[in-house]
Amino acid sequence: MQIIQPSTFHEFEQYYRLRYEMLRKPWHQPVGSERAEDDDQATHLIALDENTGEIMGGCRVHMETDTEAQLRFLSVAPKYQNKQVGRRLLQAVEEESRKLGAKELIVQAREYAKNFYKRNGFTEEYPTHLLFGEVQHYQMRKPLY
Repeated sequence: MQIIQPSTFHEFEQYYRLRYEMLRKPWHQPVGSERAEDDDQATHLIALDENTGEIMGGCRVHMETDTEAQLRFLSVAPKYQNKQVGRRLLQAVEEESRKLGAKELIVQAREYAKNFYKRNGFTEEYPTHLLFGEVQHYQMRKPLY
């Protein structure tokens, strides 16, 4: 597995397709809803299968404040789940966040992802928004030492 920043049209195409398939399509959202207005100001990371070149997972991180980075859109393709892909992406995000000057990393975690983040050192702070009227999110935080 290789973690890189997508740079080619094909890499970005795969990345946004995965984001749509995992985080929007199950809730019947339109194509295009997987993109965010500030995507051009974020650092994007993808995990690639070195044998096939296939995208295994992806996410993005941006500075929310001078000391706080925010992770968004972490997703792993179904056939690569439970194979440490999410964990490796998270480690890469933490490293990138430190380079950007962050002291803490926050995420708005979906209900089903809370345990993943807890296992990786995050603490749950409070419920935030309800996406699509049914997907509860929780702010979680991890100090970056």
